[in-house]
Order: sequence, then C-alpha cells, then structure tokens
Amino acid sequence: QVQLVESGGGLVQAGGSLRLSCAASGRTFSTMAWFRQAPGKEREFVAALTWSGGYTYYADSVKGRFTISRDSAKNTVYLLMNSLKPEDTAAYYCNAGAYRTSTWYGGAYWGQGTQVTVSS
Repeated sequence: QVQLVESGGGLVQAGGSLRLSCAASGRTFSTMAWFRQAPGKEREFVAALTWSGGYTYYADSVKGRFTISRDSAKNTVYLLMNSLKPEDTAAYYCNAGAYRTSTWYGGAYWGQGTQVTVSS
C-alpha cells in the first residue's frame, strides 16, 4: 500500500524559509512532485524531480526560490522554500507519479497536505 506522509508546514514571515518533507512507502516512483492549492484556487504544480536522474522542474513562480531534492535511502523528497512570499500561502501536497504533457499533472498518489502560511 502506497503512503505519502508530509511534514514541515507552518507559519512564517515573508522572506523566511521552510522545508517540507514527503516520506513515501510501499514502492518507489519515477517522478515525485509538489503541488499547492490556495483557497478558492485550483491546485497548481510547484516542482518535480525524476528519481533516477535527479532532473528537476519548477513552476516559474517559484524558480530560483524553491529547491526540490531527494534522499534515496529514506525514499523521501524535500521542498526547500526560501524567500517566501504571502502569495506562496497554500496547502502543499506531495504527489507520486506526476507526469508532463503541455503542463504537469498529478499521478495517482497524494499526500494529506501540509499548510504553509506566509505573513506579510
């Protein structure tokens, strides 16, 4: 049974940093990703990482501020978020199996979500 367990969300002031973690169990996936959803908005892609090659992809809105990485031994993916802005406030979801056509889509497995709130 696949489980994605997230941690690391919280309240931070603008300009601050947070690191989210997503521990996966049950199997490994070729691609892991983070999505986020703000109140009243659709869920949007944030970042993705290919497990074998370690290639990374970012939404334009977070490029240069967020870094996705992995610890293969722990089967865990991280999202380091620097220079946070109030518009980054959202529930952040870990996803396994994400894929890209013209844009990124989530795969079948989702974490429970972790709230990130950035105050101005």
